[in-house]
Amino acid sequence: MSILLSSESRVVVQGITGRSGLFHTQQCRDYGTNIVAGVTPGKGGIHIEGIPVFNTVEEAVRYTKADVSMIFVPPPGAADAILEACDAGLELAVCITEGIPVRDMVLARQVQEKSKTLLVGPNCPGVITPGQCKVGIMPGYIHKPGRIGVVSRSGTLTYEAVKQLSDVGLGQSTCVGIGGDPIIGMNFIDVLKRFNEDPNTDGVFMIGEIGGGAEEEAAYWIKKHMKKPVAAFIAGVTAPPGKRMGHAGAIITGGKGKAEDKIRTLTECGVAVSPSPTKMGTTMQELLKGGAPA
Repeated sequence: MSILLSSESRVVVQGITGRSGLFHTQQCRDYGTNIVAGVTPGKGGIHIEGIPVFNTVEEAVRYTKADVSMIFVPPPGAADAILEACDAGLELAVCITEGIPVRDMVLARQVQEKSKTLLVGPNCPGVITPGQCKVGIMPGYIHKPGRIGVVSRSGTLTYEAVKQLSDVGLGQSTCVGIGGDPIIGMNFIDVLKRFNEDPNTDGVFMIGEIGGGAEEEAAYWIKKHMKKPVAAFIAGVTAPPGKRMGHAGAIITGGKGKAEDKIRTLTECGVAVSPSPTKMGTTMQELLKGGAPA
């Protein structure tokens, strides 16, 4: 059983009739994900690629027993889509949408935190349990079943890290892209806690970037609580202060959020930090062999 998804997960796609939503729904289903429903207001009653479409998430859950949502709703309505998933009592909502207004997410997050629904994202690649279930936009073929957990703020670097891990024979238990926006659902520590208690995970690779203090907070938590080896990579060493790097949250402001500060803190807390994006797989491999600090 994965920390978030398994072959038993029943997925409803919010925004299934959009171009992106339909394309990635097909990709997820081809991977083996159990897509049981789609939701687009006003389109209820139709079938698309054999998948029944409902007007609301509540209706989809009632008829199909869905327990996970994948959200492709455009930015103006995406926060409301998250709230709808929470109102329907889903176990997990994975919001892929980029560009949600911060004010909308602040309000949605306040409600989501009080619900039973876990939120991954927004602005994230999603979650995958290799060989079982894919809810997101990641290329499934690079993932191999195994015992390394992956948690990342960056989508593209997640794919690179996973490919390197797979190439050195380190399959993955679960890969979670938490997203790079200032306001997100699950953070590094939320995911690390689950990997720490997961009997199917032997070690964790963590990918961070400039901006904010989430990586330092995770480092201190790792030093105090983590029972398993952790390796990491931090993107943005050469990024100038005040210039955003890709994600809305990846910006150095007020002298805080620099890559070198994150790397130093992680290292001091016993995390093996990869010196280059080309050495992420070998850094994890050496750590498991005892060649780097645990």
